[in-house]
Order: sequence, then C-alpha cells, then structure tokens
Amino acid sequence: MIGLAEHERVDEELYDDFESAKAREKRLAKEARIQEIQAKNANLGKKVKEPVASKAMKGRGETSYYRVTCKDNGKGMPHDDIPNMFGRVLSGTKYGLKQTRGKFGLGAKMALIWSKMSTGLPIEITSSMKGQNYTSFCRLDIDIHRNIPHIHVHEKQDKKERWHGAEIQIVIEGNWTTYRSKILHYMRQMAVITPYAEFLFRFLSDAPDKNVTVKFARRTDIMPPVPLETKYHPSAVDLLLIKRLIAETSKQNLLQFLQHEFVNISKSHAERLIGEMGPDFSHKMLVKSLTSQQIVRIHQLFRQAKFDDPSGDCLSPAGEYNLRLGIIKELHPDMVATYSGSAQVFEGHPFLVEAGVSVGGKDVKQGVNIFRFANRIPLLFEQGADVVTRTALKRINWNSYKINQAQDKIGVFVSIVSTKIPFKGTGKEYIGDDISEIAAAVKTSIQQCCTQLKSKILKRIQAREQQERKRNLSKYIPNVTGAIYDVLKEMSHLHASKRKRYTNEDAEVLNKVSNHIITRETLGEKLAQHVEQVDYEMALEYATQSGVNEEPRENIYIQTLEGESKFVDFQSPVFVFRLFQ
Repeated sequence: MIGLAEHERVDEELYDDFESAKAREKRLAKEARIQEIQAKNANLGKKVKEPVASKAMKGRGETSYYRVTCKDNGKGMPHDDIPNMFGRVLSGTKYGLKQTRGKFGLGAKMALIWSKMSTGLPIEITSSMKGQNYTSFCRLDIDIHRNIPHIHVHEKQDKKERWHGAEIQIVIEGNWTTYRSKILHYMRQMAVITPYAEFLFRFLSDAPDKNVTVKFARRTDIMPPVPLETKYHPSAVDLLLIKRLIAETSKQNLLQFLQHEFVNISKSHAERLIGEMGPDFSHKMLVKSLTSQQIVRIHQLFRQAKFDDPSGDCLSPAGEYNLRLGIIKELHPDMVATYSGSAQVFEGHPFLVEAGVSVGGKDVKQGVNIFRFANRIPLLFEQGADVVTRTALKRINWNSYKINQAQDKIGVFVSIVSTKIPFKGTGKEYIGDDISEIAAAVKTSIQQCCTQLKSKILKRIQAREQQERKRNLSKYIPNVTGAIYDVLKEMSHLHASKRKRYTNEDAEVLNKVSNHIITRETLGEKLAQHVEQVDYEMALEYATQSGVNEEPRENIYIQTLEGESKFVDFQSPVFVFRLFQ
C-alpha cells in the first residue's frame, strides 16, 4: 500500500546488519570459547546455563504495519463537519467550563498525524446518524503547514444496515508484541470504569493461531449523568481568560459581566467587588472599554478576595454502583468495598474522588495493584510519581485493617473527576503528589474502603476460628466422654455403698448412671448435640450480622432489556432499583 518492497542487495556494506569477515571471525571465536567452558562445567557436574542466542542486527527497513479500526454505536457525525473535525487541529473554542472525557481533545487528529508520519496513508471515516438514509464516507489526511484537511473522497453512500455511530480506519507502523499487554490492560481498565459499555477487541494476524479476541461484557445500562457546563470560578481565571471572556461576553456593563460570567458572584457581591477596585471603576462602565491596567486590577482582586467554593453538581463521576459492578465483573474478588467522597475544591475547580479496594480475584498479582482513572480515563504510564500510588504504598497502614500488603491480592481503584485535572508532565499520564487537597481526599477515600473491608475480614476470621473450635471440641468428645463417665461411675458406687451420700440433683444423676439410663454413648450424644447447638447459635448470629436471612429465598426474575419498556429508576450511590410500569 505504501510502496515497500523486497529488493536484492547490491552493496552489502551499505546495510546495518552487514557483518565483516573480521567481525564474523571474532564472534565465532567467542561462541567457541563459551561452548568449551560449558563442556568443562558439564563434565564437573556444575549447572550449565542455556546459551543466549546472539541478537541479529535489525535493519531499519524491517518494520511492521497494522490496520487499526475503531467502531462505535454512538451519535455519529454530521456529514459536512467530518473534514474539519479530523483534518484541522485546535479548530474549536472552549467557552465555559466542563468536565471532559479525554485528556487532550486531539485523539483522532493525533492518530491521523501518526498515520501520516509513519505510512503517509490517509485515514478513512465512515459515519451515520439516527434518522439518516445515507452513510457518510470520507478519506482524508491533513495539510500540516496550512492546518486544513486534504480531502481525497467525501461522499454520501447508500445505507446498507441500521447502524449509527462512527468508524475510523488507519494504517500505522507499530509493535504488537511489545505493547500487547498495555493495550489489553487499558481495555480491562476501561471495562472496570464503564460497566455500562461492551468492548470487543480483535487482533487478526497472518497466522490464525496468533489471533486474539477479547470481549468485555456489559453489566448494566445505568450510565453516569452527563457533565454540565458551568461558568468559571473567579479564583481559577488568569489574565488571558478574563480578556477572552470580555471579548466574547454579551453583557454591556461591568456589574452584569461579573454577575453573569462567573460562578458564586451575586449582585450584592459584585457591587462590593467594584467598590473595592477603586475610583476608576463604576457599576455601569462599559466592560469593553476596560484598559489592560484595569483588567490586571480585576485579576489581582480575584486572587486576593474570598469567594464561596464552587458546587460539584457539574461533575459526572462513575458512581459507587458502577465502580463496584466494574470491579466485580473484571476481577471477581473475594470481597470489595467502594466509597464516593463529597466534592472538594482545588484552585477554584471542583473535584471528586471515588475509590474501591478489593481483596483476592482473578488475574490479580500478589501485593498492591493500582488502577488510576482521571475523568473516567485509565492512566497507564508514569505510575510511580502519581498521588494514588504514593498514597496507597506509603500512607496506608494495611496491617491495621487486617490486610497483608505483601501476600494478599489487593486491588486499589481511584477515580478523580474534575473540570480541570492537574496533570503533571506533557504526557498527562499522572497527577502530582504535591497538591495537598487531592492527596488528602485520596487517602480518606482509600481508608474508608479499608474500614469497610476490615469489618468483613474480622467476621470471616471469627467464623474461621469458630469452625476450628468446633473441630477441636468434636475431636475430643470421645476422650472427654470416657473420662466423665468413669468419674460418674465411681461416684455412683460410693453413693450406693453409703460411704458418701449425695442429695438432690446429684443423687438423681448418679441413680441414672447406676440404672444405665446414662451411658457412655448417651453422654457422648449429648455433648455432640451441645457443640452443634452452640455452633448453630454463633453461626446464626454471624449470619444475622452479615445480613443473611434464614428464611427460604424466592427467585425474582427481572425483565430483559430487549424491546421498549417503561420504567422508573430509583438510584442511590450503591444500588439501583428499577420499577417496570
């Protein structure tokens, strides 16, 4: 597709992997010496190391190319907007503030530029929207110097199937062998944080035995609320942003501008702020007439004045319900606990931390396994300096929660959502440990999960000890029975010979022993019954505390999601009850 072909070499010395006669002779001599040493060691009975195959020098032409296709069943894209959405970098403007799902907002454009750099081939986009009787098809690349799309094909095609969404296809240079685990790990984390979505990943190779198909099933259809757009908080703006807001605002005077373009500034508060700015400012002065020095004064006052914290209502966390379902679905842990904190503020931006901690599970390594999410996007790289990693490894005393940090399979899941995630580094792969508000919120969330798990673990330890106690008591019943019966028999002989007379209940028991009403066997049965009764009472108490009911269970069949159904959802942070009408 891109013109690569095998060519017969004319001048071997031109190539990377050329080996001169002297180098070849040196390599063969070294290999002969290694074989000789190994033969001596083998004769002496020493352990022989496996010979390491010499790495062949790889020429730069030996690269692998992959066709990557990504398809969804989302909203789709308008036909006329497709070229600009893919072929123009930074074409949009962000007026207002909103929790966004990605990290850059450039994902598809980055894929296009990568494709252009590595293969030079254009990308292909297929899209269809609900209600359309056609499918949009576009083949394009980008004119990087002029920042405009270079369109090869842009046409409307007949719609062959009832599908809406988008499909993007690119051809890139890559390395599946090295990055396979990262891709599958990313997909697994996506399945944890979005259990309401189904993911199907396929790798198709020339050799059928190397094909990989992984399906991450959907567990629920309860989706998080859509994040709401909000205005900027006065303490979170800079000079450039104030100038842009002034240029784009529809308000005429300064009072209206302060009141309507920022959160947490009421009319009376705005009047007090204008009064504090100085004699050069008035309520009715035109906002467009502000000088650079006056804008600096506004910014200075915003940094110094006190404002109420912004509300977290605009955020869209995954929710405890979905986080718990995702963890259970992908890891199958022995026990899991989740916690969702209340909204807090960092530099004028609201943020919210959700956490989950699991113990045990499938495909989980021993020790602390950390899963990080920012605005419901998994973070894979630069884990060591991240606030979640440092908190989980250095600030949580796992032993105090009856969890063994070295031997137990511990999963720590932390999701941070905010209108502005304070990433560190250009890769936006980790959140720094220097922000005290976020570090404290992460620590509190993990500790809350651990506290929940501790009560479960203690109950489990108690039940195990109880079981061990019952086993020990049952083991010694025959010996105890024999000893007690022998003592009673001796006492009954003394009582019968009148050497020592017993009265009341004691005499009654000894008479029963003499008359063989109480025998060794009946005594053993009674002791066994007593052990069973005590064990049953303790087990019932444990089950009651754990919330298990002794009454017969009744199967409840929930209606399938197929077809149209009218229902009402009653949601809480940890469960959803659906009432079908």
